[in-house]
Amino acid sequence: MSKAPVVAVPVFKLYGETAAWPTPDLIHCESIPERSRQHEWEIKPHRHGDLVQLLYVQGGSAELEVEGVVNRVQEPSLQVVPALSVHGFRFSQDIQGHVLSLALPLVEQLGTVLDSLPLTRAACYPVGEQQRYLDALFDSISVEYSEQQPGRELMLQSLISALLVWVGRRSLALKHAEAQSPDRGRDHLQRFTRLLESHFREHRPIEHYAAELGISAAHLNALCRRLAGQSALQLINQRLLLEAKRCLVYTAMSVNQVSDSLGFSEPAYFSRFFKRGSGLTPKAFRLKR
Repeated sequence: MSKAPVVAVPVFKLYGETAAWPTPDLIHCESIPERSRQHEWEIKPHRHGDLVQLLYVQGGSAELEVEGVVNRVQEPSLQVVPALSVHGFRFSQDIQGHVLSLALPLVEQLGTVLDSLPLTRAACYPVGEQQRYLDALFDSISVEYSEQQPGRELMLQSLISALLVWVGRRSLALKHAEAQSPDRGRDHLQRFTRLLESHFREHRPIEHYAAELGISAAHLNALCRRLAGQSALQLINQRLLLEAKRCLVYTAMSVNQVSDSLGFSEPAYFSRFFKRGSGLTPKAFRLKR
């Protein structure tokens, strides 16, 4: 029996484009509706091999998924998408905002001038009271990018540097807040663990647990990585896998019954989940034990 082909996550220069970088610039700037409208407001999971993206949601709503962490954005926010990270977006039809793509050579060049560029880790930063500042900054970048004025390259580099300083300050503020209250971070993790123990069979998304804790999904994921060494999604899947193993070893339930008891909609989906996590099918695992 031939194996089903493995479908790789597509790697694009820009979403939907496999051709070379479409501009001689080391940046690309466009509005969110400009591309998402062509794809019925959904950008399916993909990744970029040699660029970083900054997605600024000014209005409307969006579901932003980066490396398995989903942020449901209802207010102005800036999403950092590092190079090679798998990401996909869903937008409301009234979405407003910009997508700024930075080629890695430019990122490296700016990194020699700006300390600790916060572009290697995915993060979603609420804009809050600084919306007017970011609106003006992105509007200026968009106008400068679309026009061929004297000093354009220098102006774009200056504007992007200002934007990256803003992101860097937000990133440092978040790290400082976490460092100032490590006990609170551990408390969040313990509460998450208790919630997970009660609800892991319900397959609740990460943002649901984050909302219960009063923090963002990105914050919860960062806490899990820092204090537990795994992402929130990995902890959820690990708990499901542990319970599945217990059922297979210590009960007489069939594989279908185990699947149903753990909230999987289809036994086939459960079997794929189990094999991905353990390296064995549920039946093979039971026989081996």
